[in-house]
Amino acid sequence: MHNVSYVELHTKNLDQAKGFYGELFGWKFNPTPMTPRYETLDGPQAGGIMEEQAGSGFWLQYVNVEDVTASAKKAEQLGGKVLKAKTEVPGQGWFAIVADPSGASFALWQKA
Repeated sequence: MHNVSYVELHTKNLDQAKGFYGELFGWKFNPTPMTPRYETLDGPQAGGIMEEQAGSGFWLQYVNVEDVTASAKKAEQLGGKVLKAKTEVPGQGWFAIVADPSGASFALWQKA
């Protein structure tokens, strides 16, 4: 149950990142109507890429959980920190972004 289900790149320059990863790995991308600008990987990979103005860019892993709220609370009890509270992705599920005690961040994902 607690496997990594999805990865996404948050980057300041979406077009540059698409060009880099497209050339490096042969990846193609599909635009979505989401804001901020977001594109999914074309093919069997489970991933996406989005424009992010904070920081210098990072990869975010989504870990499947049965209950985002309970898992975020448990992360806090274990010394972690909730960086983004439970948020709905309409028709798909919910996520929260947490950091472990060392500050490394990841997302919890609960499928609808």
